[in-house]
Amino acid sequence: MQDILTYFLQALAPTNLAVILLGTVVGIIVGALPGFTATMGIAILIPLTYTWNASTALIFLGAIYCGSMYGGSISAILINTPGTAAAAATAMDGYAMTKHGRAHEALTEAAVASFWGGQASTVALLFFAPVMAKWAFNFGAQEKFLMAAFGLTIIASLSTKSILKGLMMGCMGLLIACVGMDPVLGKARFTFGSTYLMGGITMIPAVIGLFSVSQVFGTLKDAIKPANPEDIARYKSSRFHLKDFFRYPITYLRSALIGIVVGVIPGTGGDVSSYVSYNMGKMFSKERDQFGDGSREGVACCEAANNAVTGGTLIPPLTLGIPGNATTAILLSGLTIHGLAPGYSLFTTGKNITYPFIMALFLANVAFVIIGLLGAKYFARVTLTPQNVLAACVLNLSLIGCYGVRGNIRDVYSMLIFGVVGYLLKTYKFNVVPIVLGMILGDIAEEALQQGLILYDNDLGAMFSTFFQRPICLALMLMMVVSICAPFVMEHRKKHPKNA
Repeated sequence: MQDILTYFLQALAPTNLAVILLGTVVGIIVGALPGFTATMGIAILIPLTYTWNASTALIFLGAIYCGSMYGGSISAILINTPGTAAAAATAMDGYAMTKHGRAHEALTEAAVASFWGGQASTVALLFFAPVMAKWAFNFGAQEKFLMAAFGLTIIASLSTKSILKGLMMGCMGLLIACVGMDPVLGKARFTFGSTYLMGGITMIPAVIGLFSVSQVFGTLKDAIKPANPEDIARYKSSRFHLKDFFRYPITYLRSALIGIVVGVIPGTGGDVSSYVSYNMGKMFSKERDQFGDGSREGVACCEAANNAVTGGTLIPPLTLGIPGNATTAILLSGLTIHGLAPGYSLFTTGKNITYPFIMALFLANVAFVIIGLLGAKYFARVTLTPQNVLAACVLNLSLIGCYGVRGNIRDVYSMLIFGVVGYLLKTYKFNVVPIVLGMILGDIAEEALQQGLILYDNDLGAMFSTFFQRPICLALMLMMVVSICAPFVMEHRKKHPKNA
């Protein structure tokens, strides 16, 4: 404990505090801009740290990571444009709250839930990193496949108005995920002779198109409405209350645990954890009927989970030198640049660098929650901007963000196509969220299935038989059954309250 206090005091050094604040602000901005991810922000700014000492450089990059995970919720809530893929789930209830005049409330909840999720994951990173990393490697191909399949069962709960429509959209997402080169056989699929499609359809153009551009089209078809003076007065009078910090303690804890566990598993991330947490929250919530229509607890589920992923994703690279996603891969490159070898040595010979870095993550979470709470009512006033001006700004940011990822104009064309498709689907009351979920989990499921088939000489029956021999697989299958049945049970109880 004395050592922990020493490392915490190191993180509180004036230089480190300045770096934490700078990194957090940069991260929030990067996360809030559509298409600009933590990976991009860290990759761009790593050269800035060449002349810094290793501890300060690592703290700066970690603060960007934390800030960007929270920042994605701001644009998701205000303009239905997830700044990051992990914030796509937040948009479901966050933007609904904005449409109901509760933008300040949604932003406040996002900041608070992100804080609790981030702090919980940092505690896990501090005390359980070696243990959890070792446990994560019990996830073989079978576990990864069932994890993805479990994620797909969430589609039913996201589509309670029409489960059939939800399943159709989920299948569309899985089909889109199949576009490109077969990961094992190396054969082109659904490319139609296009070299662009051989690389698959990237997530950023799809997400921005389905959520942002489609929203712009929907906004422009309506008459332009000036800002309501009553709304302006309401934002001026908005205040943060201490009880907001402890509104959903069980939800924060449950979502944080989901985010940590999912984050430890290589290949997953905040997007998967958000949807899983959202589904679990809906199952246990007393206000489950409000989910999808402006539930504050729905925002809490998503934000606590996707921010809890930050600490989880850092466990494998720091302890075993194995990155779980693109962002941690970039962070690992930052380590090597400064002469640090990832692995257990970071917690022994390199502990004077590693532990101040972990302590700094605590402070980064504090920094973004303060910025988020103080700035919430000012962020919320974005909704008072005339719709034509806001639509033009959103479209410009979307174009810049989409093109900036790879510098490929075809990504812009792809984004616009998804925008038109998303607009048409929304017009006919289809939920586009299952498409994104299918795209995310399709790649994970296919890769795991291919790996499993290779292990068992392409014998599908042999692979599936092992599901009943592995404890984690059994637990995941049980969770799948519960996830599939829960929406139907809740619907039955709603229609027949006396029999329930």
